[in-house]
Amino acid sequence: MNKKAWLSILIALLALRHPAAAQTAVVVIGHAGIDKMDVVTVQKVFTGRVVELGGVALTPINASAGSATRLRFLQAFLNQDEDKYVAYWTVRRYIGKGVPPKELASASDVIRFVQSTPGAIGYVEQSDLVPGLNVLTR
Repeated sequence: MNKKAWLSILIALLALRHPAAAQTAVVVIGHAGIDKMDVVTVQKVFTGRVVELGGVALTPINASAGSATRLRFLQAFLNQDEDKYVAYWTVRRYIGKGVPPKELASASDVIRFVQSTPGAIGYVEQSDLVPGLNVLTR
């Protein structure tokens, strides 16, 4: 199957998506001082290729390895699975190009950390959003 056929199938599947599926969408959040960002910038932040924006040092936070939230984030924003992401960071760490983002166990931990840490950026399920969060991208 060629790329156009796969793209057509993907578009058709997305069009059929049930509205309740939006509740399982992953939302990227950031500390109050961080501006909105596009998907490419999110990719660069979580792969260590961007460590500062507008003079603010960024601190990306991941959900726990293997969690459903992390798996959805990796697929939606990085177009990767867990194995590829871990392998990517294994190589980067080996060649001295950084360390993977810190992991936190729960959405409430991510929210607390992001709200209290200047430059922090993380992600949670849309259903975990609380008033006052700085949503960077959906």
